[in-house]
Amino acid sequence: MKNILIPLFLGTLLLLFSCKQKIDSKSSNDVASKSQSKYQLIWHDEFDVTGLPDSTKWNYDTEGNASGWGNSEAQYYTTARKENAWVENGILNIKARREMFQGKAYTSARLHSKTAWLYGKIEVRAKLPNGRGTWPAIWMMPEGWSFHDGNWPNIGEIDIMEHVGHDLGVIHASAHSKDYQWQKGTQKTATIRIPDVAENFHSYIWEWTPNTMRAYVDDQLYFEYKNEGLGISKWPYIKPFYLILNVAIGGAWGSVEGIDTKAFPQSMQVDYVRIYQKK
Repeated sequence: MKNILIPLFLGTLLLLFSCKQKIDSKSSNDVASKSQSKYQLIWHDEFDVTGLPDSTKWNYDTEGNASGWGNSEAQYYTTARKENAWVENGILNIKARREMFQGKAYTSARLHSKTAWLYGKIEVRAKLPNGRGTWPAIWMMPEGWSFHDGNWPNIGEIDIMEHVGHDLGVIHASAHSKDYQWQKGTQKTATIRIPDVAENFHSYIWEWTPNTMRAYVDDQLYFEYKNEGLGISKWPYIKPFYLILNVAIGGAWGSVEGIDTKAFPQSMQVDYVRIYQKK
C-alpha cells in the first residue's frame, strides 16, 4: 500500500505544480497584455544605422546661434556635422566639443523631430554628460514654432528632462506657460536624484493627456501637473508638440558654476526614442 501511495502523492504534487505554473503564466501574460493595450507605438527611432541622424525623422535647429539662444549659451549648433551628431552601434551621440567655430568657443547639435504629436507617451532612453557647464535637454515645443517667433513662454514648453553638469544626478521636469514660467519662479516643476545618469542609460518618460502631465525616470513617477481648467495662459498644451534633443553649453543655468574647459568633449547618448498614443 505504501508503494502505491508514494507515486500517487508525487503525481498529485506534479499536477498541482503544473497548474500553478499555468495560472502564474496566465496572470503575467494578462498583466503584460493590459499594459500593452493601453498604448500603441506610433513613431520611433532605434538608431540602428551608422551615419548622420535619419534625415526623414530629424531636422537641425540653428536659428538661435547668433543670439546665444536667449540664454547667453556658449555653443554653436551645427548642421549635419558628424563631429556633433552621429549614429553608431545603435546609439545616437550628440557631442559638445571645445573648438572655435563661427565665432563660438564650443560646438554641439540640436535635433528636433519632423513629426509633432498631441498627447501620448514619450520615452527617450539616454545617458547624460557630466562635465560642469553642460546642459543637456529632452524637451518639446509647439508644431510650427521657431526661435525667431519670440512668443515664448506663452505658447508653452514641455521639459521631459533637463540636467546641469554642476548639479550631477539631479533630473528636472517642467512645464512652462504664460502664467507658469521660470523667470517668475512659478513654473510647474519637480526633481529627482538619479546618481548614475552619466554612467548608465535611463528612460526619461512623459505622459500627456488632456487633463494631466506626468514625468518618470524609468518607473519612478516624480512630477505631476493637472489641468486646472483655467485657460491657455496656464495650459497651452492643446496642440501638437515636436521633440528636441540637444546639449547646450553654459548659459544662464548651465554656467552658474562656470564651465570646466578640460572636461570636453561631452556627449549625450540616446539609445532610442519611442512615441506612443492610447488606442
